[in-house]
Amino acid sequence: MRWRIRGGRPLGGRVRVSGAKNTAFKAMIAALLADGPSVLENVPDVEDVRIVARAIEALGGCATRSEATTWIIDPRSIREAHVRNSVLARTRASPFLIVPLLVRFGEALVPAPGGDRIGRRPLDRLLVGLEALGARVDACGEYLRVRATYLHGAPYRFPKNTHTGTEVLLLAAACARGETVLENAAQEPEVDDLIAFLDAMGACIRRTDERTIRIEGVPQLRGARHRVMPDRNEAVTFACAALATKGEIEIEEVRPSDVRAFLAVLEEIGAGSAWVGTTWRVWYRGPLRSAYIRTAPHPGFMTDWQPLIASVLTQAQGVSVIHETVFENRFQYARELQRMGARIEFFNPSVEDPDAVYNFNLGDDRPEFFHAIRIFGPTPLCPAIVRATDIRGGAALVLAALAACGESVVEGVEHVERGYARLDAALRALGAEIEREDA
Repeated sequence: MRWRIRGGRPLGGRVRVSGAKNTAFKAMIAALLADGPSVLENVPDVEDVRIVARAIEALGGCATRSEATTWIIDPRSIREAHVRNSVLARTRASPFLIVPLLVRFGEALVPAPGGDRIGRRPLDRLLVGLEALGARVDACGEYLRVRATYLHGAPYRFPKNTHTGTEVLLLAAACARGETVLENAAQEPEVDDLIAFLDAMGACIRRTDERTIRIEGVPQLRGARHRVMPDRNEAVTFACAALATKGEIEIEEVRPSDVRAFLAVLEEIGAGSAWVGTTWRVWYRGPLRSAYIRTAPHPGFMTDWQPLIASVLTQAQGVSVIHETVFENRFQYARELQRMGARIEFFNPSVEDPDAVYNFNLGDDRPEFFHAIRIFGPTPLCPAIVRATDIRGGAALVLAALAACGESVVEGVEHVERGYARLDAALRALGAEIEREDA
């Protein structure tokens, strides 16, 4: 699949963001822990959600879309503890499925996670955590076999921040016998949204400070209704579309606290930004300034935002720097931006204590990986044929194509559609010229 984009015109208008993909598919899996059906509202119509729905059906459960953004998840007929690799090959959902299968059958056999090629997603942090709660983990070729007669509460401290690890252990601890205390836990808004759903199901979870979560296990969770939080990544994408095209967009259903780190960067580069309740207006109000950005787990600048802001910074005056600390290899999209005329230099910053600065496992690093880029601007972008290899990097190429005068083709947009609900249609409503084509 590819999109043909004719850029060079300012985008403008109003757009409403979808529910958060990074909460929705995890909540669908959490619903499998209940004794009855759950109703999830504001679920985005994205490929990752559809893949998880098919996986639930393959296990014998029911995942039914009752309305455009409402799903009913009923786990009562699940009969299979083995998740086939072909079902989940393109997502990172498999670690989450370990827990409901383990609780239901005492065993789970799941494939290693797929998803975006932006660096390794180390499972060691969550697997050691599951072992601390009484599970036994074995590698079986391309699969993981996890077994436990029952899970028991325990204290566990994550050696480094892990969004996925925190959420998987929340599911496990909610059903374990006794109390679990997770230290150095992730504090992303999506984590708290998942906690809200689990609590609605009857779990007993509370944060005792920003990075400590205390969970008292309960014998049984019940079905519940939950509305998925707005997607802050989608909101930032539209904000960057306004700036990259020198336009003005009003973005509805955004929580200011979810994008606080991004707001600081907008102030640094001189972009226009204002709020009326949960409607966020972003506009180009003159030449943009360069910025220094270092990604970090929440409340820092989100790693998913750095490809998006990179397209904007190609149009900023001066030299901007983006230092990626969450993933070891997340600048593949920058090579494609170079093909569009962007002046980008790859480098590795001098770091005194790499293990403290970088959230990835240093053993996964490679000499050919770069952890930072310099962007020299402003540079007119030229139309080109480019290829997306991940969700946010693909969105960054779409933004660059919208900024370039002329016709570009973005191939591999199936990656983009894993994380965005009809992004092309939303952009067309804002004035973009985008045509879908089968490659």
